[in-house]
Amino acid sequence: MIAKVHTFALVGISALCIEIEADVTEGLPNVSIVGLPDSAVRESKERVRAGIKNSGFAFPPDRITVNLAPADLRKEGSAFDLAIALGILAASGQVDPTTLKDTFFAGELALNGGIRSVKGALPMALALKRRRIKNLVVPLPNAAEACCVDGINVFGVTTLRELVTFLYNPETIAPFPAPPDAAPVSLEATEEDFSDVKGQEAAKRALEVAAAGGHNILLIGPPGSGKTMLAKRVPTILPALTHEEALETTRIHSAVGLMDGRQGLVRERPFRAPHHTASDSALVGGGSNPQPGEITLAHNGVLFMDELPEFHRNVLEVLRQPLEDGRIQVARAARSLIFPARFMLVAAMNPCPCGFLTHQEKACRCTPLRIAQYLGKISGPLLDRIDIHIEVPSTKYDELTAPAEAESSAAVRGRVERCRGLQRERYKEEKIACNARLSARQIRKYCRLDPAAQDLLRAAMTRLGLSARAYDKILKVSRTIADLAAAEPITAVHVAEAIQYRSLDRKTP
Repeated sequence: MIAKVHTFALVGISALCIEIEADVTEGLPNVSIVGLPDSAVRESKERVRAGIKNSGFAFPPDRITVNLAPADLRKEGSAFDLAIALGILAASGQVDPTTLKDTFFAGELALNGGIRSVKGALPMALALKRRRIKNLVVPLPNAAEACCVDGINVFGVTTLRELVTFLYNPETIAPFPAPPDAAPVSLEATEEDFSDVKGQEAAKRALEVAAAGGHNILLIGPPGSGKTMLAKRVPTILPALTHEEALETTRIHSAVGLMDGRQGLVRERPFRAPHHTASDSALVGGGSNPQPGEITLAHNGVLFMDELPEFHRNVLEVLRQPLEDGRIQVARAARSLIFPARFMLVAAMNPCPCGFLTHQEKACRCTPLRIAQYLGKISGPLLDRIDIHIEVPSTKYDELTAPAEAESSAAVRGRVERCRGLQRERYKEEKIACNARLSARQIRKYCRLDPAAQDLLRAAMTRLGLSARAYDKILKVSRTIADLAAAEPITAVHVAEAIQYRSLDRKTP
């Protein structure tokens, strides 16, 4: 007898429908799983055998063949266990096959018949929404995540025995309650706040401009000046995630198993800080079945790269496409996938190898050649894609001991949210959300300069030898500075501040 059960396989951050066919026939006892299974899937036959027996059912002493279709797609992970077990029970007559129709199943089976959580519950629910089938059975810890998708009946189960009882008596388990449509997605409480940072008013202003327009920023300063401390507080001044952004962010984190037992949607903006020894595959993603890397995990959030020149050159260069396009294409022999990568880059570096070139008291020990080589590790094209370069000097004693409390993240975030709201209203027909995403055509339309501002920018382009991309970046940043001031026209004052944020620009050969 042949039974069919439906489940999902994860491919990148998406879920594809998999049909599991189980055939139980007379013959020597043997379980064979076909359809390009990986080691975890092949080993599922032992988990399924023990799980079925310890749940009070009989494991058929016959020849069992399990086919995972489509057969040309490689299957990875343990989420197939539950569907395989149900297929064997249905094929052996212990479960009515008609009860398996119109439902998808996913879950890892424990040896005692329990059902463990799996990754990718939200991508599965999103994939199911595009089909006519509306019922999804997942492990109970994954139910809150999957039910965030409208129009899907999500049932959370804890054991195989409980699931079989549910199949015959659907009233035993109610669909997991969906979160209210109007539930706000707000920033999570955090111990980090801008008020903790003493001094560094220029750097704080630059970070506010960067957050208000979604711009990439590079912090340059000696060790101990507070670059990392500032960078870690950037998420606290960013606007709260919208429902669509939260859904997209949760989808990515769910697909790679980073939900960490959290219930429902990811509500805080991601903050990813890869070590400078990370490889290019760690950043963009990789594997035979490509998985997202750090830049995709930072989607809708912040990617912090400390000690930027210490990263390998090939690692830095892979940032160029996602910084420009907001996505990354990962091509492998088996398949090519496109991952979202719309993040805010916050990078930090020393001004020289020893770090004390701009220090007010400590002397720099580096030669001009070493300094040039150190700065040369960051290519001109990459610098062009970073909108703001700001120097972070060492903090003086008087600033550290000042009695006045610095401005809080909440106050800064209020100005940032007002600025973002203005941009959303302005670009509602353009399908973009902030100034950093303006295209060349949109820059010409929305970043008009008055005559004095044009003269100032022309002089800066000539003196600094700025590239065409740097010219566009200055216009975008000027637009954001004007928006923070609630000014529609871009004046010379706004352009002058934006030009100050291009301190590392240089002529390219």
